[in-house]
Amino acid sequence: MTALWTRPLVLATRASPLAMAQAEETARRLRAQAGVPAELVTILPLTTTGDRIQDRSLNAAGGKGLFTKEIEEALLERRADVAVHSMKDAPTETPAGLVFAAHPPREDVRDAFVSTKAASLTDLPPGATVGTASLRRQAQTLRLRPDLKVALLRGNVQTRLKRLEEGAADATYLAMAGLNRLGLAHLARGPVEGMLPAVAQGALGLQIRAEDAELAELMRALHCRRTGLEVAAERAFLAALDGSCRTPLAGLARVGGEEGRERLRFEGEILTPDGRIRHHVMLEGAASEGEAMGRRAGEILKAHGGPDFFAP
Repeated sequence: MTALWTRPLVLATRASPLAMAQAEETARRLRAQAGVPAELVTILPLTTTGDRIQDRSLNAAGGKGLFTKEIEEALLERRADVAVHSMKDAPTETPAGLVFAAHPPREDVRDAFVSTKAASLTDLPPGATVGTASLRRQAQTLRLRPDLKVALLRGNVQTRLKRLEEGAADATYLAMAGLNRLGLAHLARGPVEGMLPAVAQGALGLQIRAEDAELAELMRALHCRRTGLEVAAERAFLAALDGSCRTPLAGLARVGGEEGRERLRFEGEILTPDGRIRHHVMLEGAASEGEAMGRRAGEILKAHGGPDFFAP
């Protein structure tokens, strides 16, 4: 436990219900694990470019960074002290002057199948429509069920659930992490078998100004070592592939074993948008080498796919 914290702390986040739940979770951790008085923590909800765009995919709108830009600007302009990000939305390059100071314990990494018409992806009838705005989920769906249709379904969790009820699609996917954090896990028909998650799915990142050494020390109380190792490996994989939203890809690192002697297992894949071509890699080694392992996995898949695989 650090010395008694006396500075006000403003947590910047997206204004969606899930993002607010994640910021409130962070505020609780600051109180319970770092001893920050409750009255010193406030939340600044912001509407990002990604939140405003609802009529097209993130790929068409410009890729990653659409959910983080305004939040990072709040940090740089000193309107906020900590940015609470979903790490799967964070670009691999961090703006100058900002750093990720902590990753709290990771939530469930899996995708959940959500439908009022079928119990699982396998049970959907031929020709059924799966709604998603994720190229990864689109490609993985068509790889597993090429007889299905995929339609654009954008918006926050509540918006997608409402559109599903209205008949915009027969099924969709939501991250189990998000459903758990919102208390909506009962809506999941179950995790989707055979689908690797997005890089850093289920992980949060607490971003601060690099110059704020006092806050960096405070953030240590919230950091989960294993989550940090997994996120570092997965983001190195993404960076090696120059990943954005233009190439369907997935990656998952899992750390196990005693502290100081942990092992890391990394699994990654790239696919064509129609799911017909898939390249897969699996590596295992010391967790301390996880970042290098993730980078190597990305380089292996980049070589397998060739330059045409990543063409815009």
